[in-house]
Amino acid sequence: MHRRALLRFLSLACLPAGMPTRARAQAEASARDAQLIAAAARGDLESVERLLAQGAGVHARDAEGKTALNAAAHENRIAVARRLIAAGADVNAPDRVPRTPFMIAAVRGHLEILKMTLAAGADLGTINQYGGTALIPACHYGHVEVVRELLKTRIDVDHVNRLGWTALLEAVILGDGGPRHTEIVRLLLERGARREIADRDGVTPLEHARRRGYTAMVRLLETREKK
Repeated sequence: MHRRALLRFLSLACLPAGMPTRARAQAEASARDAQLIAAAARGDLESVERLLAQGAGVHARDAEGKTALNAAAHENRIAVARRLIAAGADVNAPDRVPRTPFMIAAVRGHLEILKMTLAAGADLGTINQYGGTALIPACHYGHVEVVRELLKTRIDVDHVNRLGWTALLEAVILGDGGPRHTEIVRLLLERGARREIADRDGVTPLEHARRRGYTAMVRLLETREKK
Protein backbone atom coordinates (compact mmCIF):
# COMPACT_ATOMS: atom_id res chain seq x y z
CA MET A 1 0.00 0.00 0.00
CA HIS A 2 1.28 3.50 -0.86
CA ARG A 3 2.57 5.35 2.23
CA ARG A 4 -0.01 8.16 1.94
CA ALA A 5 -2.87 5.73 1.55
CA LEU A 6 -1.55 3.71 4.49
CA LEU A 7 -1.43 6.78 6.73
CA ARG A 8 -4.98 7.73 5.79
CA PHE A 9 -6.16 4.17 6.34
CA LEU A 10 -4.56 4.05 9.79
CA SER A 11 -5.98 7.42 10.82
CA LEU A 12 -9.47 6.37 9.78
CA ALA A 13 -9.07 2.91 11.27
CA CYS A 14 -8.53 4.50 14.68
CA LEU A 15 -11.99 6.04 14.59
CA PRO A 16 -14.51 4.15 16.75
CA ALA A 17 -17.00 2.00 14.91
CA GLY A 18 -20.45 3.48 14.80
CA MET A 19 -19.25 7.04 15.31
CA PRO A 20 -21.93 9.56 14.24
CA THR A 21 -21.41 11.06 10.79
CA ARG A 22 -20.71 14.58 12.07
CA ALA A 23 -18.25 13.38 14.70
CA ARG A 24 -16.50 11.21 12.13
CA ALA A 25 -16.21 14.18 9.76
CA GLN A 26 -14.74 16.31 12.53
CA ALA A 27 -12.26 13.58 13.42
CA GLU A 28 -11.20 13.23 9.80
CA ALA A 29 -10.74 17.01 9.56
CA SER A 30 -8.61 17.00 12.71
CA ALA A 31 -6.49 14.19 11.26
CA ARG A 32 -5.93 16.19 8.06
CA ASP A 33 -4.95 19.26 10.06
CA ALA A 34 -2.43 17.26 12.08
CA GLN A 35 -1.02 15.75 8.91
CA LEU A 36 -0.66 19.23 7.39
CA ILE A 37 1.38 20.47 10.35
CA ALA A 38 3.58 17.37 10.24
CA ALA A 39 4.07 17.68 6.47
CA ALA A 40 5.00 21.36 6.86
CA ALA A 41 7.62 20.49 9.46
CA ARG A 42 9.10 17.86 7.11
CA GLY A 43 9.10 20.25 4.17
CA ASP A 44 6.87 17.88 2.21
CA LEU A 45 5.39 20.34 -0.27
CA GLU A 46 3.56 17.66 -2.25
CA SER A 47 1.69 16.47 0.84
CA VAL A 48 0.99 20.05 1.88
CA GLU A 49 -0.58 20.74 -1.51
CA ARG A 50 -2.69 17.59 -1.31
CA LEU A 51 -3.88 18.24 2.23
CA LEU A 52 -4.79 21.84 1.46
CA ALA A 53 -6.79 20.63 -1.53
CA GLN A 54 -8.57 18.19 0.79
CA GLY A 55 -9.55 21.03 3.12
CA ALA A 56 -6.86 20.94 5.82
CA GLY A 57 -6.87 24.21 7.75
CA VAL A 58 -3.93 26.63 7.56
CA HIS A 59 -5.04 28.07 10.91
CA ALA A 60 -5.26 24.72 12.71
CA ARG A 61 -2.96 24.20 15.71
CA ASP A 62 -1.33 21.22 17.37
CA ALA A 63 -1.01 20.55 21.11
CA GLU A 64 1.85 23.08 21.34
CA GLY A 65 -0.18 25.76 19.63
CA LYS A 66 1.81 25.53 16.40
CA THR A 67 0.20 26.13 13.03
CA ALA A 68 1.63 24.59 9.88
CA LEU A 69 3.41 27.89 9.18
CA ASN A 70 4.92 27.95 12.68
CA ALA A 71 6.26 24.45 12.00
CA ALA A 72 7.62 25.38 8.57
CA ALA A 73 9.30 28.52 9.95
CA HIS A 74 10.95 26.54 12.73
CA GLU A 75 12.48 24.05 10.28
CA ASN A 76 13.24 26.64 7.55
CA ARG A 77 10.95 24.98 4.99
CA ILE A 78 11.00 27.87 2.53
CA ALA A 79 8.84 26.46 -0.27
CA VAL A 80 6.24 25.18 2.18
CA ALA A 81 6.15 28.50 4.03
CA ARG A 82 5.61 30.33 0.75
CA ARG A 83 2.71 28.03 -0.15
CA LEU A 84 1.09 28.34 3.26
CA ILE A 85 1.31 32.13 3.23
CA ALA A 86 -0.24 32.13 -0.24
CA ALA A 87 -3.04 29.98 1.21
CA GLY A 88 -3.73 32.58 3.90
CA ALA A 89 -1.62 31.38 6.82
CA ASP A 90 -1.24 34.00 9.56
CA VAL A 91 2.35 35.22 9.99
CA ASN A 92 1.36 36.68 13.38
CA ALA A 93 -0.16 33.52 14.88
CA PRO A 94 1.70 32.73 18.14
CA ASP A 95 2.37 29.27 19.49
CA ARG A 96 2.28 28.66 23.25
CA VAL A 97 5.84 29.97 23.86
CA PRO A 98 4.64 32.49 22.46
CA ARG A 99 6.46 32.89 19.13
CA THR A 100 4.92 33.78 15.79
CA PRO A 101 6.31 32.55 12.45
CA PHE A 102 7.93 36.00 12.11
CA MET A 103 9.58 35.72 15.53
CA ILE A 104 10.67 32.12 14.90
CA ALA A 105 12.39 33.14 11.66
CA ALA A 106 14.23 35.95 13.47
CA VAL A 107 15.31 33.76 16.37
CA ARG A 108 16.55 30.94 14.15
CA GLY A 109 18.12 33.14 11.48
CA HIS A 110 15.87 31.99 8.64
CA LEU A 111 16.26 35.01 6.39
CA GLU A 112 14.03 34.04 3.45
CA ILE A 113 11.10 33.13 5.67
CA LEU A 114 11.65 36.33 7.65
CA LYS A 115 11.38 38.33 4.42
CA MET A 116 8.17 36.46 3.51
CA THR A 117 6.60 37.21 6.87
CA LEU A 118 7.54 40.89 6.61
CA ALA A 119 6.02 41.08 3.13
CA ALA A 120 2.86 39.41 4.47
CA GLY A 121 2.38 41.96 7.23
CA ALA A 122 4.40 40.73 10.20
CA ASP A 123 3.72 42.79 13.33
CA LEU A 124 7.00 44.54 14.23
CA GLY A 125 5.72 45.06 17.77
CA THR A 126 5.43 41.32 18.43
CA ILE A 127 7.28 40.29 21.58
CA ASN A 128 8.58 36.92 22.73
CA GLN A 129 8.50 35.23 26.14
CA TYR A 130 11.21 37.61 27.38
CA GLY A 131 9.35 40.71 26.28
CA GLY A 132 11.71 41.38 23.39
CA THR A 133 11.01 42.27 19.79
CA ALA A 134 12.35 40.07 16.99
CA LEU A 135 15.42 42.30 16.72
CA ILE A 136 16.71 41.43 20.19
CA PRO A 137 17.09 37.63 19.82
CA ALA A 138 18.40 38.09 16.28
CA CYS A 139 21.18 40.23 17.78
CA HIS A 140 21.72 37.72 20.59
CA TYR A 141 22.27 34.82 18.19
CA GLY A 142 24.43 36.80 15.76
CA HIS A 143 22.12 36.60 12.75
CA VAL A 144 23.71 39.47 10.85
CA GLU A 145 21.56 39.35 7.70
CA VAL A 146 18.36 39.02 9.69
CA VAL A 147 19.37 42.04 11.78
CA ARG A 148 20.19 43.96 8.60
CA GLU A 149 16.74 43.13 7.18
CA LEU A 150 14.92 44.09 10.37
CA LEU A 151 16.75 47.40 10.53
CA LYS A 152 15.25 48.30 7.14
CA THR A 153 11.86 48.37 8.88
CA ARG A 154 10.41 50.67 11.55
CA ILE A 155 11.20 48.21 14.34
CA ASP A 156 12.07 49.90 17.64
CA VAL A 157 15.85 49.68 17.86
CA ASP A 158 15.85 50.74 21.53
CA HIS A 159 13.07 48.48 22.82
CA VAL A 160 13.88 47.20 26.33
CA ASN A 161 12.91 43.62 27.18
CA ARG A 162 11.94 42.17 30.58
CA LEU A 163 15.60 41.58 31.41
CA GLY A 164 16.24 45.29 31.03
CA TRP A 165 18.24 44.86 27.82
CA THR A 166 18.08 46.55 24.44
CA ALA A 167 19.25 44.89 21.23
CA LEU A 168 22.60 46.66 21.64
CA LEU A 169 23.04 45.43 25.20
CA GLU A 170 22.10 41.91 24.19
CA ALA A 171 24.56 41.89 21.28
CA VAL A 172 27.34 42.73 23.74
CA ILE A 173 26.25 40.76 26.81
CA LEU A 174 25.16 37.56 25.05
CA GLY A 175 27.39 37.85 21.98
CA ASP A 176 30.86 36.36 21.72
CA GLY A 177 32.69 39.55 20.76
CA GLY A 178 33.53 38.08 17.34
CA PRO A 179 32.99 39.45 13.83
CA ARG A 180 29.26 38.69 13.63
CA HIS A 181 28.29 40.37 16.87
CA THR A 182 30.69 43.24 16.21
CA GLU A 183 29.03 43.84 12.84
CA ILE A 184 25.64 43.79 14.55
CA VAL A 185 26.82 46.44 17.01
CA ARG A 186 27.95 48.54 14.05
CA LEU A 187 24.61 48.12 12.29
CA LEU A 188 22.67 49.07 15.42
CA LEU A 189 24.77 52.17 15.93
CA GLU A 190 24.37 53.15 12.28
CA ARG A 191 20.60 52.88 12.77
CA GLY A 192 20.84 55.21 15.76
CA ALA A 193 20.70 52.79 18.69
CA ARG A 194 21.26 54.72 21.91
CA ARG A 195 24.52 53.52 23.40
CA GLU A 196 23.85 55.36 26.65
CA ILE A 197 20.94 53.08 27.62
CA ALA A 198 22.27 50.99 30.50
CA ASP A 199 21.07 47.74 32.03
CA ARG A 200 19.26 47.57 35.38
CA ASP A 201 22.59 47.83 37.19
CA GLY A 202 23.51 50.99 35.34
CA VAL A 203 26.13 49.30 33.14
CA THR A 204 26.27 50.59 29.55
CA PRO A 205 27.07 48.56 26.42
CA LEU A 206 30.52 50.19 26.31
CA GLU A 207 31.34 49.15 29.87
CA HIS A 208 30.11 45.60 29.22
CA ALA A 209 32.34 45.42 26.13
CA ARG A 210 35.33 46.70 28.11
CA ARG A 211 34.78 44.16 30.89
CA ARG A 212 34.70 41.34 28.37
CA GLY A 213 37.72 42.49 26.44
CA TYR A 214 35.76 42.95 23.20
CA THR A 215 38.26 45.36 21.67
CA ALA A 216 36.55 45.86 18.31
CA MET A 217 33.21 46.57 19.97
CA VAL A 218 34.86 48.97 22.39
CA ARG A 219 36.35 50.92 19.47
CA LEU A 220 32.95 51.19 17.79
CA LEU A 221 31.19 52.28 20.96
CA GLU A 222 33.92 54.74 21.93
CA THR A 223 33.92 56.26 18.45
CA ARG A 224 30.20 56.82 18.64
CA GLU A 225 30.59 58.31 22.10
CA LYS A 226 33.05 60.92 20.84
CA LYS A 227 30.86 62.11 17.96
